[in-house]
Amino acid sequence: MTEWSRGVRLGVDVGQVRVGVARSDPHGVLATPLVTLARDSTAAPEAVPSDIAEVAALVLEHEAVEVVVGLPVNLAGKQGPAAVHVKAYADRLADVIAPVPVTLTDERMSTVVASRRLAERGVRGRRQRAVVDQAAAVEILQSWLDAQRRRTG
Repeated sequence: MTEWSRGVRLGVDVGQVRVGVARSDPHGVLATPLVTLARDSTAAPEAVPSDIAEVAALVLEHEAVEVVVGLPVNLAGKQGPAAVHVKAYADRLADVIAPVPVTLTDERMSTVVASRRLAERGVRGRRQRAVVDQAAAVEILQSWLDAQRRRTG
């Protein structure tokens, strides 16, 4: 993608228990927290899990032009079981929200960075767990937006 297209992007941090969602402004400058969704592990294999349906509803509500999903890779740059899980989630999401594209991006340290930033602001313990997924989604989306601006700017 050489030409930057204007529009809201959603950033998604997929965890085992929760899914954090962030959104960008239409100019792709700033990512802000949106919501934390509970993962739906009870959906039948052929059914759309409620968390994916909720992300799809957010895509429509915010008229998102793209969804950026954080792909967990370890510090050596290798993909483990968590990456396989996230890729499957991203594929399922892409099927549901097509033709809106789903892009995977390296999220190596997003949760660690988000936790540290929240702690620096005095948000700890249970309050931190409630928002860390949104904050991680912000980190994922913001670093992706910054990289796109560097590439096209």
